[in-house]
Amino acid sequence: MSFRTVVVSSRAKLETSLGYLVCRSEIEKRILLSEISTLIIQSTAVSMTAALLSELAKRNIKVVFCDEKSNPESELVAYSGNSLSSRRIQEQLLWDEKAKADVWGMIVKAKISRQAETLRKHGINEKYLQVKSYVDEVTPGDRTNREGFAAKVYFNALFGEGFSRSDDCFVNGALNYGYSILLSAISRAVVANGYLLELGVKHHNEYNRFNLACDFMEPFRAIVDDKVKRLSLKDDFKVPLINLLNLNVVTNNMNTTLDNAIGNSVSSYINALNTGSVDKMSFIEDYEL
Repeated sequence: MSFRTVVVSSRAKLETSLGYLVCRSEIEKRILLSEISTLIIQSTAVSMTAALLSELAKRNIKVVFCDEKSNPESELVAYSGNSLSSRRIQEQLLWDEKAKADVWGMIVKAKISRQAETLRKHGINEKYLQVKSYVDEVTPGDRTNREGFAAKVYFNALFGEGFSRSDDCFVNGALNYGYSILLSAISRAVVANGYLLELGVKHHNEYNRFNLACDFMEPFRAIVDDKVKRLSLKDDFKVPLINLLNLNVVTNNMNTTLDNAIGNSVSSYINALNTGSVDKMSFIEDYEL
């Protein structure tokens, strides 16, 4: 079972040999490919063999490439992550509008609930109650945009009055980095289930390669927000945020890692879209940073 997040942050040559990832730099390191869930190439001074890239794709290992500032920029996505992908895509094209509206409504409720809980954890009780009140107002498809109303109250309460997601600041840099890691993990789960990332439920941007993953990541965002809130402005936020995928969480009354919970949740969202039933959609119940 894969469980490692591997980060390569300095000049190195990566290749594969006998089922291992081989990293050649000042010293040689070997890691079993079967243990790797995510590989993050954080330096532009890293070279990789075509054989390794092919093996990573075959094993459905998420590979994230960073730019010269070490910010996630792109990723490796296999053409076929599931042997039944053709059938799955046909199913995806037939998702009806009612099912999509019902699923999106549940996703928004879960997102707002997690945002409210994050405020409670940080002792922001008045705004916690206000954000929590929006949960019961969410309709199928969130036609009244409770998500937007909650977000404005939530971000200003968590990061200060006047905070904007468009600001060029430490907080937004850390948030964007953490969200990119989440998006990569969720994209991997979508592809593993055999579905297209481009065809979203709510997100329909024609220039967005990851519309469906952007839909499915919404209930997980507040975990990143919570972690960023706890960081000092002097911290290097990259390592703590990368390690979030190994965070212990509770879902379906069971303890697991965030990475595993993402896989379970994505499968449950897809099942709801295929069946029209949202009763078994899986969401994070608790976690401890």
